[in-house]
Amino acid sequence: MTSFDAFERLIWAGRAEAFAGSFAQLCAHPVPRLLDAAGVREGVRVLDVGTGTGTVAAAACDRGATVTAVDAEPSMVELAAKAAPAAEVRLAVLPVLPFEDGTFDAVVGNFVLNHVGHPGETLAELRRVVRPGGRLALTIWTNPGAPGQTLLGRAVEAAGVQRPAHLPVLAAEDDFPRSPQGLVDLVHSAGFAEAEGETLRWDHRAEPEVWWSGPASGVAFLGQIVTSQPEEVRAEIKRQFDVLCTEFAGPDGRLVLPHQAVLVGARR
Repeated sequence: MTSFDAFERLIWAGRAEAFAGSFAQLCAHPVPRLLDAAGVREGVRVLDVGTGTGTVAAAACDRGATVTAVDAEPSMVELAAKAAPAAEVRLAVLPVLPFEDGTFDAVVGNFVLNHVGHPGETLAELRRVVRPGGRLALTIWTNPGAPGQTLLGRAVEAAGVQRPAHLPVLAAEDDFPRSPQGLVDLVHSAGFAEAEGETLRWDHRAEPEVWWSGPASGVAFLGQIVTSQPEEVRAEIKRQFDVLCTEFAGPDGRLVLPHQAVLVGARR
């Protein structure tokens, strides 16, 4: 496990409920397209890696697939099992999966590749558990992100908070361009074929306090930065957040947040 992986385990520990109440709905947007790219339908044996609160697993079950779902965080596994009672939900930490070679017809991962220290090794493991001719489908966030993706980071910067130097980053040799071609190239390098990528764009709508609740609860990387600050700095970040929210306020007071992600589908 890299220092990046260890930090990921720390920042997500016990935060399934906070994620479910803040960012889970955002991450659900690409799910139908993700399942289409993997050919998930009735009778397909599908593995959902990094299932989180189980949104993808539940949607795959609704299509009649035979679903196995894994996550590295026990609180996520607990929620996913409730969201997708027809699925087999297990604890597993990438890049090691407890399955035999070629077990699945399809593997899907919704924003999971953003959270692993060795993306290439992870893809090699996903290829191992997919049968020859089987499908892979993945989403990642783009970098640079759309304006809605950068709102929280802008609030942190406007409050004068710098990224703590001790926080780990992905090693340069493990990083890759967060673009359709960047992910296609990485997927090809892991031995998959016929990889095709596209950029998905959508507006996510959320109440300002709901959007703030994620980082305020320590969810994800920015949440860890916010919650590690003294009380007066957290208050300033929130003040800057409130100011910046006016750029995205819709007629009903809800935020209209442009987002974009990369979707890649490939064949084993």
